[in-house]
Formats: sequence, structure tokens, C-alpha cells
Amino acid sequence: MALGRRWTWLAVLGVGLLLYFLVLSTLVATQNPNLVPVMLLLGATVIPAAFVTFMANRAPTWQVSAPTLAAFALFGGVLGAVMAGLLEYNTLRHLQWFPALLVAVIEEAVKLAIPAAVLFTRWLGRPGRMADGLVVGAATGAGFAALETMGYAFVVLLDSKGDVGAVEVTLFLRGLLASAAHLAWTGVAGAALWRVYLHGGRTRLISLIAAFIGVVALHTIWNAVPGPLTFVVVAAVSIGWLLWELHRSRTPEEA
Repeated sequence: MALGRRWTWLAVLGVGLLLYFLVLSTLVATQNPNLVPVMLLLGATVIPAAFVTFMANRAPTWQVSAPTLAAFALFGGVLGAVMAGLLEYNTLRHLQWFPALLVAVIEEAVKLAIPAAVLFTRWLGRPGRMADGLVVGAATGAGFAALETMGYAFVVLLDSKGDVGAVEVTLFLRGLLASAAHLAWTGVAGAALWRVYLHGGRTRLISLIAAFIGVVALHTIWNAVPGPLTFVVVAAVSIGWLLWELHRSRTPEEA
């Protein structure tokens, strides 16, 4: 792998942050509200895009093209957010309670359903390696996280009556920590799903179930014990798990 390709994620991050701060400084100087949607879009998508680029360029050979990954991030994120919002709304309306565990199960199942539908209908052809599932899952999780971050930032903007500083803090914290968490959770589950599809067997099916339970557990802790320390620890554990799966994708079995 060319050295330049390995560090493409830094270029994505640098250019994205440059554009973000350019828009932010112009917004502060001109007070032009037309720039607010651009600020929210850039603030919510730059870090997830850099994360996905980092994973894609360090994964072993995979057959999913960059435009396809972008489609997963867009449509997987939008459909995942809409389906999760609808299911969570119906749960709240009918059950009158909203446990952190149930929210985690719904969101993780919805995010994984998008790659699963593509995999089992063979829209991408015959998958070649577990790395395909790892990267596709990461892209889907990144899209979901970006849309969720935009939503949180918009609510903060309304509640603070236009306080750009409060929005900046939300975009940074959620853009960094929530993107890492969602990207890692769906990436790990996607890798396990691809492994079952490619190799089969009871052991790998159990591994998929265990991976799903694990990401749901991390998501539940994230929801049930909100706070900076929880977010940092859960995000770090999640990224560590994803990097371990990335290492596993290089083993001879996955070739």
C-alpha cells in the first residue's frame, strides 16, 4: 500500500476542518443565517469521513468502491435514522417508557439491517473478504452518526437561541466521540455478519450474536450513563475493538 494512500485520512480531515472554520469565521463575522446549515453539515460529517477513510485505507484488499461506500453512508444513514426514529417513537407512544437497552437494540439492528439487505440480495456481487463488511459497516455507522450529530446540534442551536459557541461544542464532542462509537459498533457487527456469510458454521454464527450483544451493551452504557467520562471510555473501547477486527481481517482465513 502506497504511503500516500495510508495518510489520505489526514488530508480529508485537514481540508474538511479548513472549510468548517472558514464557514464558521464567516458566519461569526457576517451573522448570515444562511451559513448555519453549511456549518452543521461540515461539522457533523468531517470527522466521520476521516474515520471511514482511515479504516478503508488500512483494511486489506476489499472490493467495495468509494462511491458505493458513500452511498452506504448516505442511504444507510438516512434510512437508519428514519427507521430508528419511527421505531423509537412507536415504542415511546405505546409503552410509555424508553429504556436505554431498547434504544440500543433498535438502533444497532436498524444500522446492521442496511448492510445485511445488500449482502444477502447480492447487490454488490459475491463478497470477497471480511474487510468488505468491516468497511461497509463503518461507512453506514458514520452516516448514521453524522445525521444524529446534525440533529443534536440543531436542537442546541434552537434551545440556546442561536449560540454558535454551544453548537461548536456539540459538533466537536459528538462528531469525535459519537462518530467513533457508531462507526465502530456497526463496523464490528458488519465484519461478523460478513464472516458468517462467507465461511458459515455455528461458531461464526455465535460470534455474530456475541458481537451484536457486545455492541448493544456498549450502546446501552452510552445511553444509560451519559457523561464525558462514559463517552470517552466507551468510544475508546469501541475503537479498540474495531482496530482488533481490522487486524483479524488480515489473517490467512480471511484471504
